[in-house]
Amino acid sequence: MSENKIPYSLKDLTLYFLKLGTIGFGGPVALVGYMHRDLVEKRKWVTEDEYKEGLALAQLAPGPLAAQLAIYMGYVHYRIIGATIVGVTFVIPSFLMVLAIGFAYVKFGGLPWMRAVFYGVGAAVIGIIAISSYKLTKKTIGKDYLLWGIFILLAVTTFITETEIISLVVAAGVLMWFVKAPPKFLKSVNSFFPVSLTLLSITSISVTGKLAQLFWFFSKAGAFVFGSGLAIVPFLYGGVVNEHQWLTEQQFLDAVAVTMITPGPVVITVGFIGYLVGGFPGACIAALATFLPCYLFTVIPAPYFKKYGKNPAIKAFVDGVTAAAIGAIAGAVCVLGMRQFTDMTSVAFAVITVLILLKFKKIQEPIIILIAAIVGLLIKAAL
Repeated sequence: MSENKIPYSLKDLTLYFLKLGTIGFGGPVALVGYMHRDLVEKRKWVTEDEYKEGLALAQLAPGPLAAQLAIYMGYVHYRIIGATIVGVTFVIPSFLMVLAIGFAYVKFGGLPWMRAVFYGVGAAVIGIIAISSYKLTKKTIGKDYLLWGIFILLAVTTFITETEIISLVVAAGVLMWFVKAPPKFLKSVNSFFPVSLTLLSITSISVTGKLAQLFWFFSKAGAFVFGSGLAIVPFLYGGVVNEHQWLTEQQFLDAVAVTMITPGPVVITVGFIGYLVGGFPGACIAALATFLPCYLFTVIPAPYFKKYGKNPAIKAFVDGVTAAAIGAIAGAVCVLGMRQFTDMTSVAFAVITVLILLKFKKIQEPIIILIAAIVGLLIKAAL
């Protein structure tokens, strides 16, 4: 698509991602699904291939999946300025929300009502994620048996290990490359990936000063954690609770709950954690340090993907990585469901959410989230 035929303006794109960052509930799986539904299917602002390229790049690079895909969507037609504006507008609404909640949390000594809200919202979110994952799988994988095999393998391994194995994701891309477009010579399609791994040798650098420690710790979180924003949770737990002891375990669990009752990328929990540790400066430093690496790991290799994305070898590699990415997401849905469904009521929340979304396609997810929050509060209050 040539520059003079772009079917939308930068303002249109900015307003879309501002809205998605404000009302986009459901975590990375749902957000990735919303972008496909809105930008590819409904508005046709980007093509299916461009979306798949962005999803593959977001999966291969470290950092939160949804934020990286959003940045790439901004890059597709408006390059660096589009990627930058989209990245900021997508993240800023949820960042402001967690700041407000963080302020209330500190002022009133915790949010006991949050777990009552999360009881309903968490289960409804699982339903939303399940529907998004189903639609994404059906649309992207089609009837290719090899892609389905990759999907199942990644879903199972992600569910069993409760973590995404990036080597399997890369291997899936290489497998499709060799099967669909056997290479005449070896040339890595993800040359930027080893760069992030070589940086692992410097993760043990000692930094003094709380704000400096915050920046360094969250920079590592943004640079070395692969997959969806949910993948960052174990890394954060080990650092902020065990290693640095910045938060208690209950405070950390509350921080995770905050991200589930707010829209936007799940990884925005870093803003809440940063606020608890270092106030407003701590929140800003934590968010900047986390999102800056994922921004760089998206825009730096993006020109390569844009230029060579139609190459048969690259396309085959992207197809394999995409199937692996969606499989890992499906596995994560199962893990989340296993943890969230504590009784039959929570299961009912998720089932009803799925049925509503299948039956009434025009109902917006935020409405379901609001109703689930109210019902959850009422149920807990009655107990």
